[in-house]
Amino acid sequence: MEENEIIKGLTEAVVNGKKDDAAELSQKALDEGVDPYIAVIDGLAKGMEIMSERYEQKKAFMPHLLMASNAMYGGMDVLIPHIKTEGSGKRKVLVIGSAEGDVHDIGKNLVKTMMSAVGFEAIDLGKDVPIETFVNAVAENKADVVSVSTLMTSTMDNMASVVSGIQSKGIRDKVKVIVGGAPITADFAEEIGADATKTDAMEAARWAKEAAETLDAGRWD
Repeated sequence: MEENEIIKGLTEAVVNGKKDDAAELSQKALDEGVDPYIAVIDGLAKGMEIMSERYEQKKAFMPHLLMASNAMYGGMDVLIPHIKTEGSGKRKVLVIGSAEGDVHDIGKNLVKTMMSAVGFEAIDLGKDVPIETFVNAVAENKADVVSVSTLMTSTMDNMASVVSGIQSKGIRDKVKVIVGGAPITADFAEEIGADATKTDAMEAARWAKEAAETLDAGRWD
């Protein structure tokens, strides 16, 4: 198979929720010498991006999204061990959760999926996460990136408290902070001292991968 056929097949496998097909095509990609990172981003993640857009447009529903995610992980299990990592060879660490007071997690879960797709080890704290839990998780896991999300304007201040908590612990320069969710703007992110906000999960993942690579590898030593 040609590389473009494999990539297209991976996308279709995710869109159609075909986990076995995704795994088989992922192995085919490795056998044919396709860059596993390209296979993940342009193949598997692209399919998930299509499904997330359909979900937002109410053209697909939660069961479809879950099947697509399952298929994507089926392919990622094959490909991710073969993605080249920087420096020590360890995977970058992401701490992710929904802000304290927010019980929504669909957007957070999609970001987690995309972050995993670009090679992060995701420490998922879940939803309605206390500020102290975020701060401690960053320190304990020696995180490269922390992602805080909310869909509620009433919990936006808790995002600011996470950033200030990381600052107070003296580890702000060791981790990149990204915030997201429907009410979050670039101005708000800058105001609270976060490094970025992005409008969709794939953009967030691409930003996080690049941002993590700018950090000093020995900063947690």
